[in-house]
Amino acid sequence: MERVLLSHGAGGPEMAELIDRVFLTCYAADDYVRDDSFALTLDGRHIAFTTDSFVVDPIFFPGGDIGRLAVAGTVNDLLTAGARPLVLSASFILEEGLPVETLTRIAASMARTAKESNVAIVTGDTKVVPKGSADKIFITTSGVGQIIRPGVSGAALQAGDRLILTGSIGDHGAAVMLAREGLLDGENILSDAAPLTELVLRLLEAGLEIHAMRDPTRGGIAAALNEMARQSGVCVEIVESQVPVKPPVAAACEALGLDVFQVANEGKMLIAVASEDADAALALVRSCCYGAEARIIGQVKPGPAGRVQLKTLIDTTRLIEPPRGELLPRIC
Repeated sequence: MERVLLSHGAGGPEMAELIDRVFLTCYAADDYVRDDSFALTLDGRHIAFTTDSFVVDPIFFPGGDIGRLAVAGTVNDLLTAGARPLVLSASFILEEGLPVETLTRIAASMARTAKESNVAIVTGDTKVVPKGSADKIFITTSGVGQIIRPGVSGAALQAGDRLILTGSIGDHGAAVMLAREGLLDGENILSDAAPLTELVLRLLEAGLEIHAMRDPTRGGIAAALNEMARQSGVCVEIVESQVPVKPPVAAACEALGLDVFQVANEGKMLIAVASEDADAALALVRSCCYGAEARIIGQVKPGPAGRVQLKTLIDTTRLIEPPRGELLPRIC
């Protein structure tokens, strides 16, 4: 690995290798845990902190835009740590020549999504680079939240847990890719970009035994499940017939040669819950705005450690490997 490649940003093993070799080597603490948010204690309060950058192309797509994506993505990362999102920052890299009307439209979308998430955007920064030095607009958002359920982590899966998926997969990745290529005419495919604040907080406040959550963004549920299985040292088994996929998304992925399990989502959550609380958790999730399609898609087994396997429609079992190579660049 001598140079950075597009595959290093795809959410798969190449990205993990880059993070391990450069960033963790240079400044990670010995007790670092690879989750979407960092948990710390300040004056006796449990706090979660996260940051993310967004370079999606196109910046407006069916179902959302880069502004909604930036706010929802950071809010959802805080939620995966069992935290109530509180405040966000927003930094902008703008290309010279970007219409102010475009920037205003994106900022207004961010404001609406923040209001929906019950968070405030309280600080930020703006830089403008010469034309050709960036592509329209890049956004970095950071967030702080109050942890209300300590210990929720991708490293906390337990054998016997049931896995809830809050809705259909592949919607965001398919919508963005088809919009980028001008192939959406006649197709009803919308991004699922959404903040899951109500859904997750209601779940956490219900007193149910939630062990882990992950929003399956880059690399889809394949990347998220493999990461959690490795972190926790367990085996995850999911059932293909229980994983919801909208027919237009399935058709688009087949036409483009994409594995829908590896396609990005921006408004879904994987939730590992103790077996005895699974039915109650599912009913609660289904009662929320963004959880009507939720299903229990699988379970956690003791081993083999780090494995993710799929019970197929023809009752065979196959491995779900983490995504490799350049999948869908600039998907978020």
